[in-house]
Amino acid sequence: ERADPNDPRGAGTIFDLDPAAYRKVFSLNYDGTLFPTLIFAADMAAARRGIILNISSMSAFRPLTKVPAYSSAKAAVNNFTAWLAVHLAPLGIRVNALAPGFLVTEQNRDLLTDPETGTPTARGEKILRQTPFGRFARPKELTGPALFLLSDLSAFVTGIVMPVDGGFNAYAGV
Repeated sequence: ERADPNDPRGAGTIFDLDPAAYRKVFSLNYDGTLFPTLIFAADMAAARRGIILNISSMSAFRPLTKVPAYSSAKAAVNNFTAWLAVHLAPLGIRVNALAPGFLVTEQNRDLLTDPETGTPTARGEKILRQTPFGRFARPKELTGPALFLLSDLSAFVTGIVMPVDGGFNAYAGV
């Protein structure tokens, strides 16, 4: 059985990785940032002002097990964000990214929480133990960092990837 590169429950090892599935997930998560960004940036460049806010992931900093395509695509988003920031700053355009931590969504709900009880699964517990805040993020908690990066309060900030992960990436586990 081939491993699905974006399904943490996927079967197999890295040697079973399905190249087509890997490319699909990578393309969705990287090309889905790259091409729209370039389209919108062209209008911003003509206006000589603008703000681009990409969405990355904490898995770009610390590759998560069983999602290599997603993790590597988000790492590429981080690199692209920094690269583009350098090239667009002279045109008055700021480029940054948010790197959300774990949020319970429809895509990962059964992976992180037990459908019967709503309590964390073994994987969810492991994540919570490595998150200093000890809980999953709430979607509304991305709002403040996004508004900051989109406002004049961050007028001299470009090329950064801001983690919004409850300290997950900061925690060394000891």
